[in-house]
Parts: sequence; structure tokens; C-alpha cells
Amino acid sequence: MNSVQTAILDANTGWVILALFSLLWIWLGWFFGRKTKDLEGYTLAGRNVGLALGAATAMATWMTSNTTMAAPQLAYQLGIWGILGYSLGSVGLMLFAPLARRIRELMPNGFTSGDFIRRRYGNLTWRVFLLISLVYAIGWLVSLGMAGGVLIHALTGIDYRIGMSVILFICVAYTLLGGLRAVIGTDFIQALLILVGVSILAWLVITRVGFDAMHTTLATERPELLNLLMPAAIMFLFNNLLFGIGEIFHSNVWWSRAFAFRQGVGFRAYLLAGLLWLPVPIVAGFVALAAPALGLNVPSADMVGPMVAAELLGMGGAVLVFIVVFSALASSLDSLLAATSDLVLRDVYKGHLKPDASPEHLYKAARWVVLGLGLFTWLLCLPRLATLAAVLHFMGAFVASTIWPIVAGLYWKRASTTGATLAMVLGTAAGLWGYFAIGFYVAALISAFVSMLVVVLARRASSRPFDWNSLRQEVR
Repeated sequence: MNSVQTAILDANTGWVILALFSLLWIWLGWFFGRKTKDLEGYTLAGRNVGLALGAATAMATWMTSNTTMAAPQLAYQLGIWGILGYSLGSVGLMLFAPLARRIRELMPNGFTSGDFIRRRYGNLTWRVFLLISLVYAIGWLVSLGMAGGVLIHALTGIDYRIGMSVILFICVAYTLLGGLRAVIGTDFIQALLILVGVSILAWLVITRVGFDAMHTTLATERPELLNLLMPAAIMFLFNNLLFGIGEIFHSNVWWSRAFAFRQGVGFRAYLLAGLLWLPVPIVAGFVALAAPALGLNVPSADMVGPMVAAELLGMGGAVLVFIVVFSALASSLDSLLAATSDLVLRDVYKGHLKPDASPEHLYKAARWVVLGLGLFTWLLCLPRLATLAAVLHFMGAFVASTIWPIVAGLYWKRASTTGATLAMVLGTAAGLWGYFAIGFYVAALISAFVSMLVVVLARRASSRPFDWNSLRQEVR
């Protein structure tokens, strides 16, 4: 059946919403960034972000389209453990809270995660880390760009390439205009839209369907969704936990915010963000469990959330889902775009190509990097060569290998440089082996385990304690 016919919104309504959002976010990008005059203001929002904006941007960034669309899908496929397993993504945010405080204490003038790795472990480890970080960042950017095209097409029937191009253009435009200030300001608004939208849907499910009707129907028609001993779901739970921790611990998205938050804010902001994020996938997944009670014939599991919303609210529900999904996509895409641009600017351009570049020169170059990265992402998204799940699951082997080198580097004086390098290389290699030989659901588990062994064993062989004061010096 033609996707235009099965879309829950007509294309004209979709275009109206896209046009309104385009104008709003681009104007907000200019508004939030209009007073930015230097590099720190553009890339780190002047290092003066408070608790409310800090918690909102962390929560909104982690609240991707997967949170609002994949959580219902996993609930519909894996049941209770699918919901709870996805909600464990909040653990990564909460565990990063003490790391954010430690990062700001050790490097009050830092810019990127690469700054820390280079100064803590040396150039070889830095370059291995950069390779992993950039592979992951590009993969996540591509997955978000693809998600924009896929979801806009599924919800409205608008062509994949057009929908993908529109959402990339919007995010690049307002990030280009306002830098991290624009990203954080729009994240705050997007977080509110997502929370309100998901809460409305959950309230409608409770009042119009009810817990008893949902449980009775599930027990009769889909009893496996209530089974707490489903092996695939339990394996997913642990793999998703480590994958999420690895994603957050290594990514410059979260490090840049640790540097941007006002002194003393980082710990509270990340802890609060994790607590606020925790119920969102639970609520979004809960909505999907109403599908059997509503008698819905769900042709594709990833559309169960929008179908339940449309059934309960008609056109209004479809519009609500579109706004929530669009906000979730934009809040992650803009943050990743800004943070990856910082990494390219500081660690690739300045670190390898133009080491003598002044802050004024880098400030001018920053916008070109954002634009170039947006264009590169758009080109990679055009052919749509892989599924979203394949792109994300493949990254698990890479990011999980960085967990232990980062934690050890932040807290152990005797963390070994050689050990950190080998941990990332061997952990990634082992995770990729597991991905292809066993399955995606063990890639992050194997990678993290091998990396941990290498870091712990290498520490025993290390005899030179690291001088923490060397990190507090001005970043070159």
C-alpha cells in the first residue's frame, strides 16, 4: 500500500507544521545568539549556563526520536522489559553527573573531550579516541537525519529526501546563527513540548482505555509482553544500559555542556536531567500497550505510537505526535551538530591543520565547520544505505570501549596511557567481532568487558602517577 495513503497526516498539514517550525526555530536561533561575540560564547555559551537550562538541554538532547518512537516499538515487541530496558538510558545521564563535576574541576578552561584525552594520555590515544568519536558522531548524525526523513514520510507522506533535507536545513540554520546558546535555548522549549505531548497521550490512554482493559487484553492476546523472563528482552536491557553509558561518557555532546555549565551546576543538571528523562520512555512505551485493547491492526511496530495517538485524538493526535517527534529530532540533531563541529574545529582543524590559529580565527571558522558538517551529513543521508537500527547498533562496539579509559583517566593517577589506547582498540575490535559473529545485542557488552580488563591490568604495570595540575592550565 502506498505510504501516502497510510500516513496519519496529509502532506499539506505536514508542510504547514514544517513551515511554522522552520520560521520559529530559525528566529529563535538568531534571538538566542544575537549577543555572541567570541569563540567561547559561540561554542560554550560563555560557560555560564544555569541549572534550569542545563537540565533541560541535557534531557532534551538525550530525548531523541528513538525515545518517542522506538520506546513504543520496543514495548510492543518486548513488553515490560522493553520499556524498562529503554528507560535505563537515564542511568548514563545520572552517572555522568559526578564526571561532569570532576571534568569542570580538572579542566576549568577545557573545550572538548579531545582536550582531556590528549593532555591526559598523549597524542596516540587522542587520535584513536578522535577516530572513535568522529565515527560515532557521524553515525549518529546520519541516523538522526535519516530518522527525520523516515518519520516525516511515515507521518505525512512527504518524500523521504525532502523531509530529511528540511529538518537538516532547519537545525543547521539556527545552530549556524546562534551556536550553543541557540541550541540550549531551543532545547528548553523542545523539552517542554515533548513532556507536555507525551503526558497528554498517557493521560488519554488511562482515561479512555484504562489499566484493567489493557491488562486483560494483553493477557489474552499478547501474554508474552507481560513475561518478565523473556530472554531477548533481558539481554537487550543490559546491552542498552552499557551502550547508553558509553554514548554519554565519550561524546563531546556531554563534555561540551560540562564545560558550558556555570561552576557547580554540572552535577545537579545531569542528575536532574536523568531523573526527568527516566519516565519519558516508560510513558511513551506504556502508550503502545493500549494498541491491542483499542483493536488496532499495527502493520509496522515503529508506527504503533502514532497510531494509538491518532485513534485517541484523531487529527489532533496526529499533529501532537508530529510536533513531539519533530522536537525530539531537532533537540538531538542540533546538539550533536554543535558538539561535533567543536570537536572538528578544536581537535582536527586546530589540533592537526592550523595549530597556531587564534581564537578570533577559530570563531570565524566555527560557522564554516557547522555548515560543512551539515552538508556532509545531508550527502550521507541521501542514499539511505542502512536502517536506523543498524547504524546505532553498530556504534555500540565503538563507544563502549571508551567507558573505562575515560573513568580511569578522570580518577586514577596511575591510569596507563598504553592501557587506554589498547583498551579502545581491543575493546572495539572485540565488540565488532561479537556484532558480526553473535548479534548486535552483545556488541557493547563484549567491548566494555574487554576494555575494562585491559585498563585494570595495565594500571598494575603503570608506575608513574599523573599530575592533575597539568590539566588545569590554559588550553592551548
